[in-house]
Amino acid sequence: MPVPASWSDKLLSVLRIVAGLGFLQHGLSKFFGVPPFPYPLNGLLTAAGVIELVGGALLLIGLFTRPVAFIASGMCAVGYFLVHAPQGFFPAVNGGEAIMLYCFIFLFFAAAGGGSWSVDALTAKKG
Repeated sequence: MPVPASWSDKLLSVLRIVAGLGFLQHGLSKFFGVPPFPYPLNGLLTAAGVIELVGGALLLIGLFTRPVAFIASGMCAVGYFLVHAPQGFFPAVNGGEAIMLYCFIFLFFAAAGGGSWSVDALTAKKG
């Protein structure tokens, strides 16, 4: 039995929340060591960590979803091509599957918004 189309907006919100939590975890790892981040931070990793921490939190609650998701998508694309692509063509081989998926999930949010369970939707109803 297929999922009813009436669920799509709510499932969009669930996807945003789960992706936001996952992205936030990367920022928490870099700055707070939860879980421990295995590399020393340089300027690029610090910038990525700020985007992951702040962007992940904003995506989690659905605030400024479209611009935050666009920035996060770009960061993921840069991360993929700087870190993973030089290690091989295929994402399954170069370890880039997760960042590739984040890139396109965030690009989708940049176009679709955060869904009905978001601060953006709540403020749009009040305005």
